[in-house]
Amino acid sequence: MGATGSDMGLTSTQGPGDFDSFFRSVFPKAVAVAQRITGERAAAEDAALDALAKAHLRWNKIGGEPWRDAWVFKVAVNEAIRRLPRTHALERASDTRDPADAVALRQTLTAALQRLPRRQCEVVVLTYLLGFSEAQVAAALGVSHGTVKTHLHRGMSALRETVGQHLKEEHFARFA
Repeated sequence: MGATGSDMGLTSTQGPGDFDSFFRSVFPKAVAVAQRITGERAAAEDAALDALAKAHLRWNKIGGEPWRDAWVFKVAVNEAIRRLPRTHALERASDTRDPADAVALRQTLTAALQRLPRRQCEVVVLTYLLGFSEAQVAAALGVSHGTVKTHLHRGMSALRETVGQHLKEEHFARFA
């Protein structure tokens, strides 16, 4: 979670016409982001490809923007969430180090994230799974810093109601 905005590609020196180079640099990161949600490489690649296909369709509009990488990550997260099965049974998050508990935690958090309103889910994922600062999340989503804080608070409160009050930000680190 120690990624900075420049690590995540929030600032770019590529020209707006160079989609191939953009694709090569962003695709692995978009797959990694989506895989944190889906837990499966193939579904994550599909989500990343769909996100980049949408970026390609809008390339004349977004190609020169400094936030284009974050936009692709946001769309990849949404695509990954869309691919999740809707029948996950929620289990209580566990603080033990057993590998089976880590799998249960991933499934629990995944199911709980998909139950959040879209904006809350985006803010939580960008903050805790991608390590974006609140300012970076605000820029990526085109909202105010206060809106990010509100959605982050409400999203974490809803997650704690779903998976248990002991849910901490560190649990998201196990998603990685």
